Amino acid sequence: FIQMLRRAKKSHVLQLLRKAPEEIIPFVVEAAVAAQSVASLAALSDFLDFSKEPKFLLEKFLYAAAFSPRPSRELLHLVLDKLDRKQLAPEIWETGIVAVGSLVGKLCQQKLCELQEVVHGVETILGGLRSAKEESEVVIYLLALGNAVLPETIPTLLDHAEEGTPTIATAAISALKRFSTQHISSKVKQAMRRIFHQNRKSYKKTCRLAAVEILLDNDPLPMDIINILLASNELEMEMATLLLLKIQTSLHVDHHPARKIMKDILRDPRINNYNFFSKAGISSSFSGPLTVTQDLTSTFGLDLLFLEGGFLRKSVSDFSLLSHGRWLHTAQVTLEAQGMESMLGENVLEGEEEPELMAGMSAIFFDVQLRPIILFQGYTDLMAKVLLSSGEPTSMVKGNLLLMDHHQVIPLQSGLQVVIKLQGGLGLDISANMDVNIWEQDLKTSINARGSLTIDFQAELDAPFLQATIRSQMEMETSVHFDTMLRFSGSPVLMCLQLKEEQIPYR
Repeated sequence: FIQMLRRAKKSHVLQLLRKAPEEIIPFVVEAAVAAQSVASLAALSDFLDFSKEPKFLLEKFLYAAAFSPRPSRELLHLVLDKLDRKQLAPEIWETGIVAVGSLVGKLCQQKLCELQEVVHGVETILGGLRSAKEESEVVIYLLALGNAVLPETIPTLLDHAEEGTPTIATAAISALKRFSTQHISSKVKQAMRRIFHQNRKSYKKTCRLAAVEILLDNDPLPMDIINILLASNELEMEMATLLLLKIQTSLHVDHHPARKIMKDILRDPRINNYNFFSKAGISSSFSGPLTVTQDLTSTFGLDLLFLEGGFLRKSVSDFSLLSHGRWLHTAQVTLEAQGMESMLGENVLEGEEEPELMAGMSAIFFDVQLRPIILFQGYTDLMAKVLLSSGEPTSMVKGNLLLMDHHQVIPLQSGLQVVIKLQGGLGLDISANMDVNIWEQDLKTSINARGSLTIDFQAELDAPFLQATIRSQMEMETSVHFDTMLRFSGSPVLMCLQLKEEQIPYR
């Protein structure tokens, strides 16, 4: 369909968009974005009215752009032009800003940072960040910087990580975690130490744990690990439990950057002893392989941080691929809840403000941060959701994406030419749900990820006296379901975790 659209005129693409059945239009929009021909982008520009179109269709367009493997300057120009409208729904504006971050980052990877559209995209994010008044707006701009991964924005992210509100600091540290080790300088590490050890001011536990992850995952110094272990004795029980389990897990992961240093440090019985590693909390951290081949390792990781009373504070499920030294976040879904302490009659820790009752989720998919989703905010909203809940999961991302798009002409020694074409498409559906039952005092969370991948390869030799074509097609489907069930009506808290991976058909 994409190959057909690349040969089509603007009028034909526009006619197709206007006359296609309603359920087919999102597919045509995704394909037109993937085609990225001048005609298909011009047709999309005429067809999409950001003041009238249904939100789900505009989100399809923006996410298709964000996931584009090799975006063009024209695609970024189209997205920026559509976002320049004054009246946009908040969800569309947020999705658009994170999409701009992704497009800017991918164009810079193609060494196209000097393009006028890229400069305009960077200024849109940084200018918006400087003028943003609302906390939620600042968070979106910071997440967009995380998608762009531009080294020159690190000082801005560090400033927000150290000086921002708890929510802003968490978003800034999340963006910093997206950078590769070569960009995590001594200045960045020094700031992460100040946040974790609270040298200048106090930070919420999720900020401190994220800061520790940056220190542990980027060529950690032995003294950093020793100081983190020593500090665990002063931390509240659940946070200390999660932190120590993360350190112990890294010992069993062959490719973890801290593994060798950790082994050397833990030979010292003054550190590797019952006093340090006997935390009795119920928080958990796990990482292990799903598939291991000669060229590829896929891993599943899970972090669960609980409150002292047993309520889930934050869960992070992570699916990653490691191949020939390159790391890819295929999917990371975070569910977070705060303010539950007062609802359960617990006291807030001394010196801490009572946080607003809230639950939300965010996801990173194929290294693109999606717009965070609020499940409920405030007690009234929670009660409305509990009473009116349909039980249906909330969709994070659903659609069809072009992940690979490669075209190459190879001259042979004989003087002939071979034309290589490779395309890879992904159909995807990720949804999550958090169900709180106040009367039964239990909590259920579920994350469902379904995907199908198709790769089409063609090598063609075309000469006046000879024609030869080799064609290969590969398809695979998979689905993963991850559920947590918690009952905190009694002590100890009862917890059940279930990860289901269905059989993968491979053709």
